[in-house]
Amino acid sequence: MRLMMVLYSMIATAMAGTGVIVVLTMGQVTLYPIIAAAAAGAVLALPVSWFVARQIS
Repeated sequence: MRLMMVLYSMIATAMAGTGVIVVLTMGQVTLYPIIAAAAAGAVLALPVSWFVARQIS
């Protein structure tokens, strides 16, 4: 669990940032698409970090 949380802090930042860049590249420069992309990245990072932590340990 501790390894997953450490990984989550890095993976969520990367995935949320990627989502925001994708949204901005598509021309969506208003607040709600940017927040939605960042939130989606943070939520999707949970199972990814769990899977990576499971593979490491």
